[in-house]
Amino acid sequence: MQRSAPIWQDSRINTLVVTALGKYEGKTIAVGERGLILVSDEQGKAWRQVKSPVAVTLTGVSFSDANTVWVVGHGGIVLRSADGGETWSKQLDGEKLAALALEAASSPDADPSALAEAQRLVADGPDKPLLHVNFFDKDEGLLIGAYGLIFSTEDGGANWKPLISHLGNRIGAHLYGVLKTGKDIWIAGEQGSLFLSEDAGRSYRAVDTPYQGSFFGVAAAGSSVLVFGMRGNAYYSEDRGASWHKSSIPSNNSLTAGYARKNGAVVLVDDGGNVFESSDGGKNFYRAPLNKLPPLTSVIEAADGEFVFGSARGIINSGEQAKLSSEVRK
Repeated sequence: MQRSAPIWQDSRINTLVVTALGKYEGKTIAVGERGLILVSDEQGKAWRQVKSPVAVTLTGVSFSDANTVWVVGHGGIVLRSADGGETWSKQLDGEKLAALALEAASSPDADPSALAEAQRLVADGPDKPLLHVNFFDKDEGLLIGAYGLIFSTEDGGANWKPLISHLGNRIGAHLYGVLKTGKDIWIAGEQGSLFLSEDAGRSYRAVDTPYQGSFFGVAAAGSSVLVFGMRGNAYYSEDRGASWHKSSIPSNNSLTAGYARKNGAVVLVDDGGNVFESSDGGKNFYRAPLNKLPPLTSVIEAADGEFVFGSARGIINSGEQAKLSSEVRK
């Protein structure tokens, strides 16, 4: 039976790893290790823990509208909230995802390689984590994860379709980040893997990149597309992936998350606790003048223009001189 997450004392919240942040208008949700889910109605300045039906590490969060929120995590877990993050129910897990893949691969017109992949998923059991969720609107969204896991929905999560054999991910690379710009959907992964759909997700192709290390995310940088990952490596393209140029970043730490600001700039954070910003389409990044921070995992911009960071030591708000917030209430 699935264990629910513990309810932590306020003093313990900022000892836990926060892995991902999501926001919709004035509401922000943070997720992390051991099933942690936190909700803020105050631009990320004050937080409260809500009950989570699972105790596994949660890795991604995305709003599909003001009330509907999706969270993914280890074991192929997919959670959904219909009340803006106040209560949660489990929708899927690794076993159900494998069963969906097997059902789709068993159809007469399925790719023959898909059947072998689906059978392997069933045999392995629910051991593969989902690493990211991105809803583009109330109906369309993607789940991605380790070993090439990828599922799409076009009906608000009522049904999920496996895309594992459609992506062109021949090595089964882990998939880490998603970006949608117009009809283009970009998916970034390990070993320099990058995939592009130019028809709103109906088909994908692999995109050549100049880096063989892992990309942990993909973000818009003005009119450019930016991929970023290990050892401070980031590359931008001004021509939809036809050519790539290395970004200038004063860091050799792994870049863990990015965020496109409302003013057109893009922000990156790394596992050394650094924050970088570019206002020239990802060409040059400059370190933000913040106090020394813990390793950072995620970043968003609140409505008031301040940054909210997820870190190895809870949540940090840049409006408080980057000090760890202790204003957490149950």
